[in-house]
Amino acid sequence: MKRHLYIIFFAISILFLFPSTAFAAEHSNLGELLPIWSILPFVGMLLSIAIFPLIAPHWWEKNQPKVAALWSMIFLVPFCIAFGLGETVYQLVEIVFLDYIPFIVLLFGLFAVAGGIHLKGTLAGTPKMNTLLLFIGTLLSSWIGTTGSSMLMIRPLIKANHWRQKKAHVVIFFIFLVSNIGGCLTPVGDPPLLLGFLRHVPFFWTMRLFPIMMLNTVILLTIFFILDHRYHKQELAEGRSPVDPDAPKEPLKIEGLHNLIFLLMIIGAVILNGAVVKFPFFADQVTGELHGIPIAGVIFPYNSILEILIILIAAFLSLKTTATKIRKENQFTWGPIHEVAVLFVGIFITMIPALAILKARGASLGITDAEHFFWCTGMLSSFLDNAPTYLVFLTTAGALGETVGVATSVGVIPETILMAISAGSVFIGANTYIGNAPNFMVRSIAEENGIKMPSFFGYMAWSLTCLIPVFILDTLIFFV
Repeated sequence: MKRHLYIIFFAISILFLFPSTAFAAEHSNLGELLPIWSILPFVGMLLSIAIFPLIAPHWWEKNQPKVAALWSMIFLVPFCIAFGLGETVYQLVEIVFLDYIPFIVLLFGLFAVAGGIHLKGTLAGTPKMNTLLLFIGTLLSSWIGTTGSSMLMIRPLIKANHWRQKKAHVVIFFIFLVSNIGGCLTPVGDPPLLLGFLRHVPFFWTMRLFPIMMLNTVILLTIFFILDHRYHKQELAEGRSPVDPDAPKEPLKIEGLHNLIFLLMIIGAVILNGAVVKFPFFADQVTGELHGIPIAGVIFPYNSILEILIILIAAFLSLKTTATKIRKENQFTWGPIHEVAVLFVGIFITMIPALAILKARGASLGITDAEHFFWCTGMLSSFLDNAPTYLVFLTTAGALGETVGVATSVGVIPETILMAISAGSVFIGANTYIGNAPNFMVRSIAEENGIKMPSFFGYMAWSLTCLIPVFILDTLIFFV
């Protein structure tokens, strides 16, 4: 095994060194200098997540940190040889401080706060109830974020369906709708739209995506109801019952309701991150350059630090003020957030070349039409972080030289193209477990609660079957 790893390491080192053996990379043209093979560690990281849980599940559970560290080093060491220690440190600090830390802190805060809200009472996971819960969660996603809505709604949904034998499909459609499609209406809904807002896309402009969201929601809820009704009917015939006939019916009651205050604190922190840049302390009002703490040549912005502090305070207050009994009834553990934190640090580090190449060469891809932007943004968002992917294609669209459309800081973008970029980054991230932050978290929570979820490729079989036809319909109706 070790010999094979050494061979892989040596081979990738040679590939990195192939373009040139001695040059100092400039941050601005890194994507032009990197060979396409430099994405191999990222591919290896994704394949590890996809394959190891299938062939060696127990080994995978114990060795996830080692795998993430291994692929990170397979990227970082050859990169350091080719580009120098200074550039390596710069790229690592940039991805960790500007992307990973805000990402994982937001997830941690929402996970901690939502874990303190418990829906108590008799809740039967019937097709009607499940469809209603999915619909409510979808509507909430645009206003408290896909991550917030996912963390808030997944446990009641799991509790309602504890009696079901076949329930993985419930979680899968939850990821489709609540963790992705529902977050398209406001910048709070999903990180890509927040980046658009920071680049002068009006806050409520994304409400124009409402017809597309509702079309997708109606189609997917209809498919879900038919499928769930079929499984429900089979389970009733087998003698399973959603309610114990001998147990008294307990009225619904929400415990830990004060955590909604902390949830609002977190949402407010996200909005504040974008709002405070209008003040000179946080950003240069002429150039738009953010002020912050310099770390190895990277500016860690004050507005991001403010957001992180507020989120951590909200999480701390939630943990201190919520009764242990409530979290125990929620079957709350730190396992899911630990798994996401470990695996996604490897994903973020190894995707540095992919994002750099995309940023440098995205404008040369010949993407000019709305349908191109929809699918390119979406398919890349299925495997890369959808926020920087959105930003790359937003910049590409701003460089088209259009004069009619939405005036942003990167140029004027035709409304149909901006809709395509926004919808692609939010919707199509549902194609894989890693396409959007809450996807993986929801899967981890479901598995922790005894639900056998599909593998990485198994989930993709569901998304290809259920989502791709819907996205083709979106293209034909809205983007052609």
